[in-house]
This record gives sequence, structure tokens and C-alpha cells, in this order.
Amino acid sequence: MTDAPLPGRDFVSHAQARFDALANYQVTLKSTSAGEEPVEVLYAYRKPGFVRMDFVHPHSGATLTYSPETGKVKLWPFGFDTFPRLTLSPDSRIIQSPQGHRVDHSDIGALLVNVREVQRRGDTQVVGDETVGIRRASHVVVTCRPGPAATGVFRYELWFDVSHGLPVKVASEGALRAPIETVLMEDMRIDVPESQLRPFG
Repeated sequence: MTDAPLPGRDFVSHAQARFDALANYQVTLKSTSAGEEPVEVLYAYRKPGFVRMDFVHPHSGATLTYSPETGKVKLWPFGFDTFPRLTLSPDSRIIQSPQGHRVDHSDIGALLVNVREVQRRGDTQVVGDETVGIRRASHVVVTCRPGPAATGVFRYELWFDVSHGLPVKVASEGALRAPIETVLMEDMRIDVPESQLRPFG
């Protein structure tokens, strides 16, 4: 008996259902993009949309939080709950990534919405099982058919952890297969006890 991926399985829908069922998660994000400095962030998410990002590199020590209750971002350049503290709109260019990512649309659920949009307009291929770091993952490629792509991404490669079903690596490409970004998601913890979650400000 094997648990190898089935060609017809919709890993994206499975991941969406897994995300819908969780209360929170914490993960280390490592992002690389052509021509940009690598980014490493300790990322925490709690429903219905609270986000905390503690920067390891660059901007080491800086902390950013988002509250869906206020619709505002708080930025502590020198560490959480230290002076100064800036209050910003999530659409402020100061806190957007070079790829235009916003903190209020930075969670796995938002990623999956974008992937589903490309999937709806294109084709999905299940490549097979691979190893990402120490995790066993199912490799899936979602490619948009020719024409306008709503997210600016024409192709996603995703690796879904076979144990929890969420992505542990995502690579995105634009038109003509130009790389946009590759993100590794390491040390993911799902449904962390409230007492162990870092404060969301």
C-alpha cells in the first residue's frame, strides 16, 4: 500500500480545506527573488486575520503586526513594544514587499485564493512526491493559459506537505517563465496553544 499522490487529486482544494479548519499557525518564511536581498521572517497568523512578522533578515529586530479589527499595521523598527511605533495603512508602500505583497494578504489562505484563480484559468499537473528540507511533499504545478492573469503570476509550483496538506514551498513565475519569488515555509506549527503564540499587538 502506498500514499503516493493520485494524479486526479486536487491538492489546492485540500490545502484550502485544511486552512479553513485551522485557528492559527506559526512558520519561518524564507523568500528569495531575482535581484533582491533574501528575506527571512518569523510569521504568525491567527484568525480572523491577525498577522505578526518578526524580521530576521533584513531589518533584523523589526516587528510588524496587522489587526483586522482596526485595519491598521503597527511597525516597531527596533523590536516589539519598543519606541518608536508607527501606525500605517496596509497599502502603504513602505511596508509592501518588492513583489507588492501586503501584510493583510500575506497568509496561506490568500496565497491559495491566488493559486485557485490561476488554476481556474489554466492547467494543473501533479508531478509526484519529493523531499523539501526534511519534509515529504507532493509537487504540483499550476499554469495559466495564455491571456491576462489576475494576480500577475502565470505559473505556480507548490509542494504540499503530505502530513498536514499545507504548502511548504512555493515558486511563482510571470510571463515567459520569468521567476518572481520562491518561498520556503519551515518549522510550521498549526493550532498553537494561545499561551505559546507571540502577542499580535
